[in-house]
Amino acid sequence: MNENTTGWIVIGVGAIVTAAGYMVSENIGAGIMGFGLAHVVLGILYMFKPTVGNKS
Repeated sequence: MNENTTGWIVIGVGAIVTAAGYMVSENIGAGIMGFGLAHVVLGILYMFKPTVGNKS
């Protein structure tokens, strides 16, 4: 699996978790949404990560 695919999977999981957190009530829902949004941000950052070494 290449780097872009991994990044897209992390973004997709983050979006699903964020949507689930939106449906849950109040404080717990806010925590779940924050967890999902963090995954979205990390997935985006992962896609722009420079590659080190030799790709074969």
